[in-house]
Amino acid sequence: QVHLVDSGGGSVEAGGSLRLSCVISGETVRHNCVGWIREGVVVAGIDTGGKTWYADSVKGRFTISQFSQDNAKNTVYLHMNVTKPEDSAMYYCAATGPPHCYSRRAIDFDYWGQGTQVTVSS
Repeated sequence: QVHLVDSGGGSVEAGGSLRLSCVISGETVRHNCVGWIREGVVVAGIDTGGKTWYADSVKGRFTISQFSQDNAKNTVYLHMNVTKPEDSAMYYCAATGPPHCYSRRAIDFDYWGQGTQVTVSS
């Protein structure tokens, strides 16, 4: 089992920034890739080696990063910059593993956080 808790959503004006956080614990050896998903689309992903990928809609504006903690918990962040109203959505962090590590499809992710709402006003 993998447990994910995401947070950090809120309201921001267009052009502003937000940082989403996802704390991950549990049996992450076989689910070692994490993505941020909105409206069924993986907008950013990262593997344990630090390789990242982004949907074209957020490339250059969003950055995904991870931080490993000593107590066997990892935190994955989504730094949202230059936000747009179309970025408004419920954002979920989710975990998967090979062979789906670099999938852009939400259906390929096995474990999900509870979601955090992002609202960008124009």
